[in-house]
Amino acid sequence: MLRDDQIVEILELVDFRISKSELGAFFRDEKHENYMECGDQVLRNFLNGLVIHLRGTKENPKNPNEVLAKHKAEIPKKESDSKRAEFKPKEKDAEKSRADQAPGKSSASTKKPTKKQFPKSNGKTPVVEKVKFNFGKNKKL
Repeated sequence: MLRDDQIVEILELVDFRISKSELGAFFRDEKHENYMECGDQVLRNFLNGLVIHLRGTKENPKNPNEVLAKHKAEIPKKESDSKRAEFKPKEKDAEKSRADQAPGKSSASTKKPTKKQFPKSNGKTPVVEKVKFNFGKNKKL
């Protein structure tokens, strides 16, 4: 996550000057009186600056992974995160975790479901009659 001073530095890489207050106006709520939409020019210059910031120039190339790792190291850790207890899931009973069997039944005692037997003719006439398809070819030639 980039802070506002880092965004200003990135924009300065492409010779685009913007103040922190102008930058903050882009991130305000739309209903706020100081809200300002981010224009195409600002976004275009930010993206071009971000490419230079991460990749470097042709003369002085950088490894983007190293740049991102450096930024992660700069982010201060929150104290509340270290005080939080870690979530540890309970170990599941192997027998209970089987979704296809009820608990307590072994695999030897399970029975395969049988197919229902339907009568072949129930005395009704078929709804669709037999149709012969010619696949678009006329037999009358």
